[in-house]
Amino acid sequence: MLFAILLLVITIMPSIHIQQEQASANESQNQVLGQLNQLVMNEPNLKGAIAGISIRSAKSGEILYQHAGDIRLRPASNLKLITATSALSALGDNYRFSTEILTDGKLEGNKLTGNLYLRGKGDPTLLQEDLDALAKKIKKAGVDVVFGNVIADDTWYDDERYSIDLTWSDETYYYGSAVSGLTASPNKDYDSGTVIVEVSPGEKAGTKAEISVQPSNNYVKIINNTKTVQKDEKKDIDIIREHGENVITIEGTIPVNAKPIQEWMTVWEPTGYALAVFKQSLAKQGIHVIGTEGIAKTPDSAALLATDLSIPLKELLVPFLKLSNNGHGETLVKEMGHVRYGEGSWEKGINVVKEELRKNGVDPSGMVIRDGSGISHVNLVSANDLSKLLYSVQSQTWFPAFLHALPIAGNSDRHVGGTLRNRLKSPEMAGKVKAKTGTITTVSSLSGYLKTRSGEDLIFSILLNNLMNDAHGKPIEDKIVTLLYEY
Repeated sequence: MLFAILLLVITIMPSIHIQQEQASANESQNQVLGQLNQLVMNEPNLKGAIAGISIRSAKSGEILYQHAGDIRLRPASNLKLITATSALSALGDNYRFSTEILTDGKLEGNKLTGNLYLRGKGDPTLLQEDLDALAKKIKKAGVDVVFGNVIADDTWYDDERYSIDLTWSDETYYYGSAVSGLTASPNKDYDSGTVIVEVSPGEKAGTKAEISVQPSNNYVKIINNTKTVQKDEKKDIDIIREHGENVITIEGTIPVNAKPIQEWMTVWEPTGYALAVFKQSLAKQGIHVIGTEGIAKTPDSAALLATDLSIPLKELLVPFLKLSNNGHGETLVKEMGHVRYGEGSWEKGINVVKEELRKNGVDPSGMVIRDGSGISHVNLVSANDLSKLLYSVQSQTWFPAFLHALPIAGNSDRHVGGTLRNRLKSPEMAGKVKAKTGTITTVSSLSGYLKTRSGEDLIFSILLNNLMNDAHGKPIEDKIVTLLYEY
């Protein structure tokens, strides 16, 4: 009898201990959520604003906390989470864009009699070096002279260059670049449809500043109204491109010892920009063109001479999400439309986005989606829908590529930490958050994944709207995530 009682006690004691630990954990978790609620209710910078917050278990998908979680709000660049997951789902993580060289002429000896066509198929990563490589392939095929024209073909997409809600004031800056089936990028950040303008001080005070453009081209004209001043004088440089023109005016002063200033400026009509750089590539190879240039559709009968392939989508997602590249979002939407419906337009592409959302367990009927980047102030998404998407895509084969492309908090490498590289940098928080940031005027957002101190994985979405200053949103988001770390 005594043995049976002892056995019963031994059996019950671990169970009681586990229950006590669980109760303690639950109490701690409830305390964290209570503190979170107090923060949201009492934060001065949220007075008069709207905070949509959704916290889920990454394991079960259960909503652990929400505040206005079902209210539709402007997501800013958190919309890129929708675009990225839709593109991975619709196109696949190894999908590549292509750029082609074709001809409707005949090669006799070293002379090509006919036109040369540069046909773009949407590649936002096309660099000068890629166009140089295409020119080398033409040279290797035996072409020294082209008795014909060099034609750019951008008909892969429609001719709508800007998403419907892009404001005029954004058009000349890299985050508002025009979208074309044929475009080019200045470096491996892949800001398509832009050039990098660099302003350096002249050799001495009184001289004009030194101006360079990358890639070097004759498509953009520079007007230099600058002046180099003494080292203790003011640095005040303005770089301006007028609407509808490719004239960039640089004005102001730069001290003689100042570091160079760089600005990414968009071009007007990027198709012509890519063509201008390609013509330079032909000239580098000693290929002479006896003709003019133009923009037109490639004839169906044209023969393929050379092809350049982009990096795969899983690699493109790194600058897209970590650096929040708007042009990539808009391009991916049009590409989805072209691949599925044969029409590279925002309308068809957004239809595909909604179809892929449904496949990933999220109902888009309560959303307003107007673009692929989130720059529109008309986009509307709820925090609960974003957190649900982040939960459901964990089961997809391409999820590791998606997760890898998200900014990692506190990592100073901009191609790893991205837009979170200077946030949540404490030893405890660094590396614990993988999330997408978002900012447009009066809006700040942050949505992604968090590993807590206890090792639990959480999903969160924070959408802050109607802020008096969007910069006030980042500290609030960081406070929320830091609190959740203790969950």
